[in-house]
Amino acid sequence: MRLVSAEEVHRTLDYPALVEALRSMFRAGCEAPPRHHHAIASTVAGGAGNTLLLMPAWQPGAALGVKIVTVFPDNGQRALPAVFGTYLLLDPMTGAPSAVLDGTALTVRRTAAASALAADYLARADSTVHLIVGTGALAPHLCATHAAIRPIRSTLIWGRDTAKAAALADRLRLAGLAAEPVGDLAGAVAMADIVSCATLAREPLIDGAWLRPGTHVDLVGGYTPEMREANDAAIARATVYIDTEAASREAGDIVVPLRQGVLDRARIAGDLFGLCRGDVPGRRNSDEVTLFKSVGHALEDLAAAQLVLRRLDEHRG
Repeated sequence: MRLVSAEEVHRTLDYPALVEALRSMFRAGCEAPPRHHHAIASTVAGGAGNTLLLMPAWQPGAALGVKIVTVFPDNGQRALPAVFGTYLLLDPMTGAPSAVLDGTALTVRRTAAASALAADYLARADSTVHLIVGTGALAPHLCATHAAIRPIRSTLIWGRDTAKAAALADRLRLAGLAAEPVGDLAGAVAMADIVSCATLAREPLIDGAWLRPGTHVDLVGGYTPEMREANDAAIARATVYIDTEAASREAGDIVVPLRQGVLDRARIAGDLFGLCRGDVPGRRNSDEVTLFKSVGHALEDLAAAQLVLRRLDEHRG
């Protein structure tokens, strides 16, 4: 059985190829039961609840895998990431384990690539200013993957911790991106063509009143009904898309507006399956405000894991 490190995952999953692998998988589809959520009590006094996630996916006779993810929000107190993951790829004919991949690296790569895939349909083709809200592990990957599919010339970084925002901007500049930290979130949103949020916020950060015509809003961070990254005004202004139907059950940015009547189900314009298959339209004009909410899907991990192994085999061959 092969063991694939985080370094190998990052090295082999270049963003243009990964975006196309996800596009192909969303077009083809696969079997993916609802993810298993298991709550685990925190060991930190007064700490946030922890979560164990199990995410299987398969194409009969062609591919089979499962991701195991832990989300421990209090890990920041231990100087550790909040999210860890392991991906087990299995032989689709026998069920025998064939590879274990670093699931943490796989997750940040495929999550960022899914956002870029959505933006390929929903963001203006001439988008040049990208705002990242949040400074966690996903933030630099969102910067890189959006820059791979849009002509981004300026990357703005906002975080509650200004020192972390400045440090991330420094790292991105060293990687060749024109990045700078910003302190005024409202002003930064008003400047941005694409706004990506990757936070664990429970109170909305993005006010719909700040959005200028033509903005694309990309909500990545919230994964429970209690989490919100954009307020009702943003939902009301935008043409709303989701990655999969799970977002309408799991994501506070969709669940709460649906429950309160701010968002009608008929106003959810489509998901990544429909966008990739051409069943639903993407952006309709340059002034439209679009909003994409993702919670992740097991098929993304399966597609990414398969691409890693193909790339490694090509390199060895």
